[in-house]
Amino acid sequence: MQDWWQKTFPKGRQYLTITDASGYPMQVAYGEKGVGKPLILLHGIGSWSYNWRKSIEPLSQHFRVICFDAKGFGFSEKPQDRREVEGHQAIEFERIIKELCDEPATVVAESLGALIALALAQEHPQIIGRLVVVNVPIFTEALPHWGMRLFSHTPLEVVQIIDRLRLTYLFAPLIREVMAIERREVLFDPSILTPEDIYWITYPFIEFPGTLTKAAEELQIADREIKNCKFNKTGLLSKIQNNLNSVDCPTLILWGEQDSWFPIAHGYKLNQCLPNSQLKVLRNCRHDASSGASEVVNEEIIEFLMGTDFI
Repeated sequence: MQDWWQKTFPKGRQYLTITDASGYPMQVAYGEKGVGKPLILLHGIGSWSYNWRKSIEPLSQHFRVICFDAKGFGFSEKPQDRREVEGHQAIEFERIIKELCDEPATVVAESLGALIALALAQEHPQIIGRLVVVNVPIFTEALPHWGMRLFSHTPLEVVQIIDRLRLTYLFAPLIREVMAIERREVLFDPSILTPEDIYWITYPFIEFPGTLTKAAEELQIADREIKNCKFNKTGLLSKIQNNLNSVDCPTLILWGEQDSWFPIAHGYKLNQCLPNSQLKVLRNCRHDASSGASEVVNEEIIEFLMGTDFI
């Protein structure tokens, strides 16, 4: 099967080296297409740049579109045998933007990526010109899926053994089938998920040891943050919630009307909390908006960005 990066980006897959939040050098996989103002696409947990496959071409007609894989996911480097520091995603995202952009960027981010984008807009508003967030887990009170909850309670040492033995590779057909079932559940029209989609969505988990461990660790961090927030303990999630009114860049909130993971009521609440935001409800859309409602998502992004100026 043709390499997705080579097929999608003029220069194929490129690599950027940054210092991660723990002080280690790290290689980040990315691709870019188009010219103009920088627009960065950020995926959610357990995903990678492929999740934006239906947005890169349309958006690149107007902007310099940059996709990158967060640390541990996709084709980016997998940290081995070390734990993450609090807020590492936002720290590393800031460094990636500074390396790739010489002016404030538009950030388009989905799910956990959108939460990271909100944190960055609070801490470093000078590097974000405009913001688009899609189906954000900002007010969630629990991990939304049984698989997430399972991995959040599985000792990382056990997951590391699975990774080192390459069990996902040995059971690749089963892994693909399970993930296909799960992906179809978050799509309004499950029939749009193709065999090629399943191949690339699961590729990092099957081919790159460390991906599964990284996903499990991020889920454990997320579970801890949700519980801290629920019991009024200080944490990153509560900090983001309490400082939403400090995000003053123009912000578009996109939310799937039938999102069963994070209900549309959370979108209305977020719209009330962000002073310079507008909410667009995506009809016939569940959680996976970037894939399941890509045409509408792209149209809304372009309309929003063409009608606002960089700060």
